Amino acid sequence: MHFSTRHHQPCGPSDCLLKYVLVTTNLLFWALGLCVLGLGLWGLLEKESLTQERLESLGTDPMLTLATSGLALTLLCLVGCAGALRENSCLMRTFCTALLAVLASQVLAIIVAYGLQDWITGVLRAAMLGAVARYQDDTDLRFIIDEIQVGLQCCGAENYQDWEINSYFNCTAPGMWACSVPPSCCVDPLENGSVWNSQCGAGARRLDELTAHRVVFLGGCLGAVSRWIEHHSGLIGTVAITLLALQILMLLFTASLLNRIQWNKVSLGHWTDQP
Repeated sequence: MHFSTRHHQPCGPSDCLLKYVLVTTNLLFWALGLCVLGLGLWGLLEKESLTQERLESLGTDPMLTLATSGLALTLLCLVGCAGALRENSCLMRTFCTALLAVLASQVLAIIVAYGLQDWITGVLRAAMLGAVARYQDDTDLRFIIDEIQVGLQCCGAENYQDWEINSYFNCTAPGMWACSVPPSCCVDPLENGSVWNSQCGAGARRLDELTAHRVVFLGGCLGAVSRWIEHHSGLIGTVAITLLALQILMLLFTASLLNRIQWNKVSLGHWTDQP
């Protein structure tokens, strides 16, 4: 009488190396996903988007998209970790398929961005001007514009006079905001260093440029974004290439480990079935 038994074989040196490289890399991307998720949740909480009266517009909130992307990346990396640690073929195939789709979309986005730079610049200009025009009517746009203007120390799309297209800030508008700019355009929006001065940009566009320069930023955000990208182009390129290379290596390592696992299962099954 012959008994057919299956024994768990410890992984070889190369298999173990592949496994723990995959686990380590997935943990790094998992941490990145948590950061993106945290940033999205911070934006939602900062804008109070989760309050009952704001839930109806939550579906179009860009911060929700950011939080969802971070959650998806976190879950994908957990699948990759679990598949590698448990040598689960189903999880590893799922991870490979999802990673291949993500990698292909990133490469396509880079090609489109490189080939359509002028078109993208025009789209961004139109989008920024549209956001300026709807600044007071859309809390999501107001939040994004304020963060950009404060972070990059800019005002408007091309210059601070772009705020003329906003019905609340143009020079024919009634009220105190006529010929003004938002406080996020101000050189010093904090009064006494701690209190946000919501009227610091009032009447700024009535001033001559020399005087206005002391009160608000005159340059537009499109130029500021271009300068920021140009100044950090080396870092951006290095990060982008590194991330793409890591993803390609993860895909190759996962496929290699999956093939080894499949081969080990076949060879082990053949060995245990021998009389």
